[in-house]
Amino acid sequence: MKRPLSHWVLLVTLAVLWGSSFALTRIAVAELTPAMVVAGRNMVAALGLLMLVVMLGRAWPRGRRVWAFMLAIAVIGNMAPFLLISWGQQRIDSGLAGILMAVMPLVTLVLAHFLVAGETLTRQRLLGFTIGFVGILALIGPAAIRELGGHGETLMAQLAVLLAACCYAVNAIVSRHKPASDAWSTSALVLGMAWLLTLPLAVSPYLGEMPPALSLSAGALWAVLILGIICTAMGSVVFFTLVAAAGPTFLSLINYLIPLWAVVIGILFLGERPEWNHLLALILILVGVAISQRR
Repeated sequence: MKRPLSHWVLLVTLAVLWGSSFALTRIAVAELTPAMVVAGRNMVAALGLLMLVVMLGRAWPRGRRVWAFMLAIAVIGNMAPFLLISWGQQRIDSGLAGILMAVMPLVTLVLAHFLVAGETLTRQRLLGFTIGFVGILALIGPAAIRELGGHGETLMAQLAVLLAACCYAVNAIVSRHKPASDAWSTSALVLGMAWLLTLPLAVSPYLGEMPPALSLSAGALWAVLILGIICTAMGSVVFFTLVAAAGPTFLSLINYLIPLWAVVIGILFLGERPEWNHLLALILILVGVAISQRR
């Protein structure tokens, strides 16, 4: 059985939405702390989705079990990885972060084998995911690979991003087991929970001084607004729809596609020219994806 086209459309859409967030986050953290950026994007996303849910008359999730799952997703799939990645990227470059985040599909593959019915770890899947990971290494380049390890804050930053990748893998499994609920209302409530949980960190004087609102540039404000509406709100709805339909292993392929989208952004909007390793990476990643999804 082949995967329907809708699964691939949702996967590419999510890769574009989430892949665009790194550039916007870089703009925002230049003037705000990571906790402020995370709280801000979640606030914008939650309020926007809540208004839409009310206007569209979507059904609200019911039952203690689904609410417990939503709380776990808010912590594991939003608050924790967002903060870890933002903190880590203050100390390591995006190339190295890309390598570490690409571990997520491999972690998901192993977890899904034991925790999700029908997601058996096969040689074909493992081969495909490994080829895709090699493609990520080729895309990022040898300079970033040489930075692996390090000492002090650099090593801690690498561990933070690696932990965030593991959080995303666990979140994909948890989301798959969540009782069925409307994707729109679920997204709104999860983002609202994540906002409330992050808010104390955002206003804490120990984690950075709150800048006056009037001192923020238009670029930083627009970055947080777009992060909230496009990358977080829309991305969350697409995420819950995709993981329920296609499963966590297929969803995890997104971490191979996001770096490719970052390269495309550089080519289209920054005038960058693709190098030989970019083309090699594209071939390896697409081959890896094809092998892992072959029936």
